[in-house]
Amino acid sequence: MKLLGSLTNRIFLASAALAVVSIAAAVYFVSRTTTRQAEAELQRGLIEAGALVDQQCATFLQALTVMARLVADDPRLKAAVDTGDPPTVQPFARAYQEQLRAPLRAPLIVLTGKDGSVLAEAGDVDITEGAMGALPEIQQALAGREASGFWPYADGVLQVMTVPIKIGLDRPEIMGALTVGSRLDHELAETFKRATESDIVFAVDGQIRASTLPAGDRLRLASLLKTSDVQTISLENGEYVALRRPLGPAAAAMTGETAPSVLLLRSRSERLQFLNAINTGLGVVGMLAVLAATILSYAVARTITRPLATITNVMREMSATGDLTRKIPLRHAASFDDEDAKLLATTFNTLTDSIARFQREAAQRERLSALGRLSTVIAHEIRNPLMIIKASLRTLGNEQVSRGEIKQALTDVDEEVARLNRIVNDVLDFARPIRFDYAPADVNALCADVEQATRRVDQSMSVVMNTDPALGPIVTDAERLRTALVNILANARHAVAARRSDGSGAADGTSVAPALSPPDIEIETTAMRNAVRLAVRDRGIGVKAEDMPRVFDPYFTTKRTGSGLGLAIAKNIIEGMGGTIVLENRAGTGAEIRIDLPSREGSHGA
Repeated sequence: MKLLGSLTNRIFLASAALAVVSIAAAVYFVSRTTTRQAEAELQRGLIEAGALVDQQCATFLQALTVMARLVADDPRLKAAVDTGDPPTVQPFARAYQEQLRAPLRAPLIVLTGKDGSVLAEAGDVDITEGAMGALPEIQQALAGREASGFWPYADGVLQVMTVPIKIGLDRPEIMGALTVGSRLDHELAETFKRATESDIVFAVDGQIRASTLPAGDRLRLASLLKTSDVQTISLENGEYVALRRPLGPAAAAMTGETAPSVLLLRSRSERLQFLNAINTGLGVVGMLAVLAATILSYAVARTITRPLATITNVMREMSATGDLTRKIPLRHAASFDDEDAKLLATTFNTLTDSIARFQREAAQRERLSALGRLSTVIAHEIRNPLMIIKASLRTLGNEQVSRGEIKQALTDVDEEVARLNRIVNDVLDFARPIRFDYAPADVNALCADVEQATRRVDQSMSVVMNTDPALGPIVTDAERLRTALVNILANARHAVAARRSDGSGAADGTSVAPALSPPDIEIETTAMRNAVRLAVRDRGIGVKAEDMPRVFDPYFTTKRTGSGLGLAIAKNIIEGMGGTIVLENRAGTGAEIRIDLPSREGSHGA
């Protein structure tokens, strides 16, 4: 049995699926919302830490600037620098380096003469990148402007402040430059880490110079220097959220990944670790809820389908025995304790009571309906032969009729009487399927005979025969095909007559000269591959677009005196012989019926 073949299974699976989807959606929504809030909080904390670092850097640079200015204004230092003698200047550099070591973490003091030559240097940092006097900060100070910058060294970054050493107030003379450098190293990074609760990384020239993270992460950390947006990166200790900030105003004016920067990182794995416990709890609760919903869904499904199963069993017995009056026993039936189920069973029993009454009434109506349909069929099938007999009798009543015409009229009457006899026989076995008597037949001759047999109805109509001379005999039931063609040609003549009664000279409402007027009806035969095509075209009133789908339906007619069986009988005959019949409405020029019949024996249906 298929999984969804049972109503119980379908209700159970639908209810369980709905519960599972709802619970899963709720768990996912809560988990997703909690994670998003935690992520947002993590990023907000990182941005706040970045603002704190900016403030600390600005304060640090301000203090460095103040101290550098105070030292540069010392008269004794100015007098020593003015001598241009390095041994004289060197003691001042060492003394100030010791004084500023504690408050500014100043590991470097550089004194430069007015020509850019280094007079003295004190500190435990070795600056090896090029000639020190050519550094841009010193050149700016020698030009009279204070300048700050960042000098990389082996274990970190030096934040330097260079001020000019001047004498005079109105037109000061630049005697040299004083550079004070403070270390941005691992120790300062640890200090910033405690203040911001974030890991700190100092970078200059696109390289990591100092960091509170392991040295193995430096290559990956360098990729964070390309943008100032909040980023996520995976390191050895887990996943981190990172933010890049410039190292002071001078660094903020620079662009690119080589600008001096500080990276703030917070462990995403540690900060969101509490979510694992929440998600685990949600998962457990969700699974318990799904289990409870599944059990409840099955119970509800059984409650709904148990009465239906009882009714289904009774209906199955009704189908097997044919007893449509069988009822459902309600007494002592546990399946019908539910009020809705009991109402359903009671309604079913009421329905079976009504079935017996309806069967009796339906049998009576069916007999009357069958009698009406039989009368319609007889009236339609007899009318055409009677019209031909009536036309033949009119010919015999003419005083000037020739002997040949009398003979032809008597022959037609004899044929139509035989046809009436066959109609009576067809009516007697009306309930049996159509049986065909196949034999070779000349379709061209059959079409000519049909045209001649229906000509007496209205001899004023012009009919043209376009038969294919290459068309030989085919195996078919000539008499049945003749009946179908008579019905089709009779409909065509009625359509032409209706057009004439409307007063229009042509089907499209235009008047044409009689010599150029096309025929009212055209009959055409064409030999095709393994088939033969018969076409009947008329210049009648045509078929309305809304009537096209129903033209072959039994009892459908647009004539007041029509029975609506002509084309239906023709369709049954043609399709019974394995052929096809279609009607095409030609706008303004009438209609065309095409018949395709198999031309080889054995291709038809019996």
